[in-house]
Formats: sequence, C-alpha cells, structure tokens
Amino acid sequence: MWDFNVGNALGMMLRTLPFILLRMAVYFGITLGYILVTGVGAGVGYGVGGFGDEGFQASSTMWGGFAGFGIFGAIMYWAREYILYIVKAGHIAVLIELIDGKPMPQGRGQIAHATAVVKQRFPEASVLFAIDQLIKGVIRAITGLARGILTILPLPGVQQIASILSAFLRVAVGFIDEVILAYAIRTNSTNAWMSAKEALVLYGQNYKVMLKNAAWLAIIVYGLSFIVFVLMLAPAALVVYLMPGAWAAGGVVFALLFAWSVKAALLEPFAITCMMQVYFKTIEGQQPNPEWEAKLEQMSGKFRKLKDRAFGSAGETAQTVEGARQV
Repeated sequence: MWDFNVGNALGMMLRTLPFILLRMAVYFGITLGYILVTGVGAGVGYGVGGFGDEGFQASSTMWGGFAGFGIFGAIMYWAREYILYIVKAGHIAVLIELIDGKPMPQGRGQIAHATAVVKQRFPEASVLFAIDQLIKGVIRAITGLARGILTILPLPGVQQIASILSAFLRVAVGFIDEVILAYAIRTNSTNAWMSAKEALVLYGQNYKVMLKNAAWLAIIVYGLSFIVFVLMLAPAALVVYLMPGAWAAGGVVFALLFAWSVKAALLEPFAITCMMQVYFKTIEGQQPNPEWEAKLEQMSGKFRKLKDRAFGSAGETAQTVEGARQV
C-alpha cells in the first residue's frame, strides 16, 4: 500500500523532541499572533466605529480585523525564509543523522548542532530559500507528467479525472521539496545547487514511487487536519465572541489557523520523515540518469536555472561543460 514505516517515523520524531517543541512554539505562536493582532485591529475599528451608528461600527470593526490579519500576514510572508532556514531545515538535518544511525545530542544541543550543519551547507537563508523555490517549480513539472500520461488514454471523462488528479497531486507533493533539501544536506556537498539538481533527477526517475507515497501521506495529513479543524470550531468561535463587535467568519478563519498550526508543527514533520524514508531507500545505489536530466531540462525552466546556478557555483557554466563533452 505504502512504502514508509509509520512506527519508525514516529520514533524518529520522538527522538527529535527539541525540534518538535520548537516547531510547536513557532507555529502555535504564529496562530496566537494572528489572533492577537486581528483582535487589536478589530478593537481599533470598534473604537473608531463609536463615532457613527451601529452599522458603521460593525463595518469598521470588521475592516479593522481584516487589517490586523493582513498586517500580520505580511510580516509572516517576509519571515518565511527564516522559518525554513532555522526550523524546517534544522529539523531535516537531525532527521538525516538518525536515518544514518549517527549519535544525536540531546536537549538544546540538538538545535545548535542542526543549525551549525545547515549554516555549513547554506551560508545564507536566502540561498536555501532560492533553492527551495526552484525545487518546487521542478516538482510541479514532474507532477504534470502524471496528468499528461492520463490525458492520452482513450477513456470517457479522462480530462476531468486528470484535472482532479493533478489538483490532488499538487497538494500531495507539498512534502517533497524538503526531501530534496535533505539530500543536499546529506551529501555534505559544498555546492548545494548541484546537490539539489542531482536529487531532482533521482526524484524524477523514481517519480511513480514518490508520488504514490506522497498521495497516501496527503490523505493522512489532511484528513487529520480536517478533524482538528472541526474540533477547533467551538473554541475559535469563543475567541471571536470575546472580541469587540461581531465577525461572523472569524470562527472559521481561526479554526483553520489552529488546524494549520497542528499540521505544520506535528503532521508535516511526520510526513517529511516518511518521505525521507522512502526517498533514500528508493535511490540507494542509483546514479542520476542523463536521460532524465535532459527530460527535466526540456520540461522545466526552473530546472535549467537550477543547473546553471549549480555549474556557476562550481566556477563553470553548463555551456562550458557541454562544449567539453563534445570535444
């Protein structure tokens, strides 16, 4: 059915408890920040609305809440690359140590050790973030293969099925980009761009196995997230009730935020751990296939850009290498 070991994945998460606690602090803190800043915005709007009638006050309260929500969202948008750098990549680094059977420091020493490993591979947060964005673009191109293969089948309604499958796979592959980053960390390469390129080729030549397991994990993770969302509707509605004025959509929004925080703090690391198990087991003993590299170059401009950066970081260009091969 799937190729990952759930018990083993949960065991590794338990052994990286300092990072799980860090993730919980970060993501639940973000949710709390959204609630507090939205509440402050709604309170300001409610106060301004006191200069008008009830309709004006309700409207200004709503827009104040939206403004607070939007301001905090903008802050999180700019902080996202540092969250990837410190929280996500650091957790990946310690999970790799466990997969390779290496001894791990405990407590806060685990976080310090992982941070040092990430900084060694990616000197700046912007470098890791840029690589991650290119990886996501290439993964989307590989995912498109599944739809492309399905659409050529002479079956009724195949276009609609392909559209649904493509939308589901776009959700499912959300765990894979961090697995590619894991390869770049695990190889101890001084050229992270080159490691990411090799990892994507290996992923591409095994995409059927990877997509199958990603699909199962998407069902598990989003199914559990939906359960959390339903359970959090009541307490989220209470939070909205305690805010000044009335914001009808607030309960749903805050319940979604709580569900997202549980997903990001607990469910995503589980899914990534499972995908790392599958990926490293599948590619064991394999070498990047030149045919798949050529296919990815044809399919994805993001891959071509990644390849150029890889050779650029090595002090040469892709064109120079191609010329040397011809000679």
